[in-house]
Amino acid sequence: MAWREAPVIRVDRYADAEVDERQWPATIPAVRQLLGEGFELSPGVTFLVGENGSGKSTILEGIALAYGMSPEGGSTFAHHSTRASESPLSDWLRIRRGLGANRWGFFLRAETMHSFYTYLEENPSMRGEPTFHEMSHGESFLAILESRFDGPAFFCLDEPEAALSFSSVLTLIATLQRVVSEGGQVLCATHSPVLASLPGARILETGPWGIRPSTWEDLDVVQHWRRFLDEPGRYLRHLAE
Repeated sequence: MAWREAPVIRVDRYADAEVDERQWPATIPAVRQLLGEGFELSPGVTFLVGENGSGKSTILEGIALAYGMSPEGGSTFAHHSTRASESPLSDWLRIRRGLGANRWGFFLRAETMHSFYTYLEENPSMRGEPTFHEMSHGESFLAILESRFDGPAFFCLDEPEAALSFSSVLTLIATLQRVVSEGGQVLCATHSPVLASLPGARILETGPWGIRPSTWEDLDVVQHWRRFLDEPGRYLRHLAE
């Protein structure tokens, strides 16, 4: 295989980008830090982990669109749209691409995958496609992983665990390991402590502080799950109150 760098080396703000820092999404601390400092991606897997509203999915969407992917999921060649809802972040971001890297990519977005399946049905490929709409939500996700996640490309995943059982998340981990072994690069936003445990991954935690590197053991979501599984009543009694 010819030598090549990872598809994405670094993400920064364009020097001449016109950003109103009083308006969303620049008001999100993690987005504001990205625009001010940028960050480098792992050549393998980078996880964005954080609470709802912390900016992880907004950042992932912005990077995927800046790379050239569809806002509602799919490859760099699929530009379907049912209702525009994406932020302007992608217009502000400059992607530093790796030398000799593959330009192809795929964006797996849990909340819009059904519209992507319809797009595939209406625009069939020569290789043929599974009948995604006739599968369960989790089965269709696994079929996408099998049919699209290969080669030295750039893969963005937004909360893929939403459709998957525990065992299917383990299958996803094995898929991501295979992707990296084939020279691919992955950026993934997740709430799953299981998925985030993938060996060798870089973890960035988003929150009121902005973006900070973290280890799996130090993630808030890991610590919460551990305490909950040890003593669920400790959490549940507060709901009744």
